[in-house]
Amino acid sequence: MSTSAARVKSLSCCRIPFVIFLLIAVLFIPLVAKRVQAQAPSYQGKTVTIIVGTISGDLYDLYARSIALFMGKYLPGNPNIIVQNMPGAGHMIAANYIYNVAKPDGLTMGAINAGLYFEQLIGRPEVKFDWTKFSWIGNATKSPQVLYMRADSPFKTIEDVRTAKEPPKCGTTGMSNMGYFVPKLLEETVGAKFNVVAGYQGGNEIDLGVERGEIQCRSLSSEAYFSREPFHSWRKRGFTRELVQGGKSRDEKLPNTPTIFELMDKYKTPETGRRLATALLASGDFHRPYLAPPNMRPETVKVLREAFNKTMKDPDFLADTKRKKLEMNPTTGEEVEALTKEVMSQPKEVIEKLKKLMGK
Repeated sequence: MSTSAARVKSLSCCRIPFVIFLLIAVLFIPLVAKRVQAQAPSYQGKTVTIIVGTISGDLYDLYARSIALFMGKYLPGNPNIIVQNMPGAGHMIAANYIYNVAKPDGLTMGAINAGLYFEQLIGRPEVKFDWTKFSWIGNATKSPQVLYMRADSPFKTIEDVRTAKEPPKCGTTGMSNMGYFVPKLLEETVGAKFNVVAGYQGGNEIDLGVERGEIQCRSLSSEAYFSREPFHSWRKRGFTRELVQGGKSRDEKLPNTPTIFELMDKYKTPETGRRLATALLASGDFHRPYLAPPNMRPETVKVLREAFNKTMKDPDFLADTKRKKLEMNPTTGEEVEALTKEVMSQPKEVIEKLKKLMGK
């Protein structure tokens, strides 16, 4: 065979695969492009609804309305976002609706009470959702518990409470809220005993009780403690001191106040007690959560999370929340999802302790 003939044969052999490659590209690339286009959610001309588990004007509602004003510009197609109030049963109606009725199409989000996971952990029949299977979009702010004490009381530290002959009196409205749970949790985990006085009509009445000297302490959210009177005035004149905070890390507003987790390290609390604290106090870590129905496409969850994260950094949004005096300390959807899985994976002995603590 001549050199020219061999070259032609060689080129022909190379050309055949190249022709096949071109044919595959012509047929396959449009299919890939069409699939990518189908997977990317488009919000143009659509309306996104945020279901809020409270009445209009509540803090959950105020946060949601601020987010609704700005988040749309970070979603593809710039949809309109509205807020729909669905109060009832301590946010349970809204949670059950989002989980069982709302479509997982990216057009429905929810703003509900983070403490609802308690109800699932202790097995309440009203729960028609699995907390771990919601699509977690993000969290607007954290609000760990703070236990304050009258500064003129003899209890300067938790160690003083542990060794006291007579325990300090903490006020609360009842036996099914954090004002009751936190003192009892401290007793369970670090041996600090409190005499919890229940039956006050509300937070203002508890604070009056502290001023009158009939009680010395109270546990409440840091959001409340740093946002209103009488606490602003109390802190200025040194009327109170903060004994312990509930977050896993110290709040920047409470740099000198130990966390319960630090105290558990100090007093070598067993693992069951540490898990109990994590389960009970997690509501402060995802304090204002935003979620969506389960079984959403990962692409849709990603788009919503990215839009939420960008909203949390938007200068106009931050100016709006500052004007409305809404505390902002956001966490991502991924972080909330990880915490949710940690909180809900409790062994039987922790669940039983939680039920006992909650009087169930």
